[in-house]
Amino acid sequence: MGYKVAVVGATGNVGREILSILAERGFPADEVVALASRRSQGTEVSFGDKTLKVKALDTYDFSDTDICLMSAGGSVSKEWAPKIGAQGCVVIDNSSQWRTDPDVPLIVPEVNADAITGFKAKNIIANPNCSTAQLVVALKPLHDAATIKRVVVSTYQSVSGAGKDAMDELFTQTRAIFVSDPVEAKKFPKRIAFNLIPQIDVFLDDGSTKEEWKMVAETKKILDPKIKLTATCVRVPVFISHSEAVNVEFEKELSAEDARKILREAPGILVVDTREPGGYATPHEAAGEDATYISRLRDDPTVENGINFWCVSDNLRKGAALNAVQIAEVLVNRKLITPRRQAA
Repeated sequence: MGYKVAVVGATGNVGREILSILAERGFPADEVVALASRRSQGTEVSFGDKTLKVKALDTYDFSDTDICLMSAGGSVSKEWAPKIGAQGCVVIDNSSQWRTDPDVPLIVPEVNADAITGFKAKNIIANPNCSTAQLVVALKPLHDAATIKRVVVSTYQSVSGAGKDAMDELFTQTRAIFVSDPVEAKKFPKRIAFNLIPQIDVFLDDGSTKEEWKMVAETKKILDPKIKLTATCVRVPVFISHSEAVNVEFEKELSAEDARKILREAPGILVVDTREPGGYATPHEAAGEDATYISRLRDDPTVENGINFWCVSDNLRKGAALNAVQIAEVLVNRKLITPRRQAA
């Protein structure tokens, strides 16, 4: 008998992507249930070649459900994840609510899968921020080889990271510019069409934004608390995929050529790096793909042991939905959970 899986936030961008990936990867589920708020009850969503009718989260009984993949925002997760976990169902949460909780493992399977056993404290596992997920996939094999001292990263983050309304705003503003209509900014503090916004999330007292703080805190928790990291996060007029320009300084010698060889063998990574026009990955190519793409690898001559590279990944997949499903696969493959209905 397979597992019973619930997807909370099934009508959102990430929820729909989770359903798609569960079907694509043949996750061993006998039953998949789509859940959302009452206002979405009865909405139909696709799951492989099937159609699921959305049920209401607040009336659903999780007592025979094995895994809950949750992507409904921090406030929903804060209220419901402990309740669901208390019913014996393991919650894999996409929001920022539990990422810094010391009793909740923050997992990227290619990087720190062994830390997953900590889920037993609260029956909750956190998914990292989308910009962090792709970064640590790239940093992990390099850190193992030469020990990272410091990282400087500038992100170029797509609007889908801010949800469906943000994607709609980019589309609406772009169309308005072409037909000379007024351009309204609702979701973002400034116009996003044909523009860049150097602010993601709220500002903190030190002048950084919460998105930048998340990248620092989450990288330390997932990879190594000794790593120094500074980030500048920018929203760009791209629908899907986040890009990052990354500068890394190591304790030991590591050339760009050595890094290229290491990354070619690393899980979850695809190196696309030829020094010619178009010999690199862009957000367009990464959209809809599972890999984290690495390009523009080169030595940094301004520090003793440093390299630069370009990193691109689909934020709805590796940055959210795919990573969540991969966490569920670790639970199953390592036999950390068994189907509850079978046990009964």
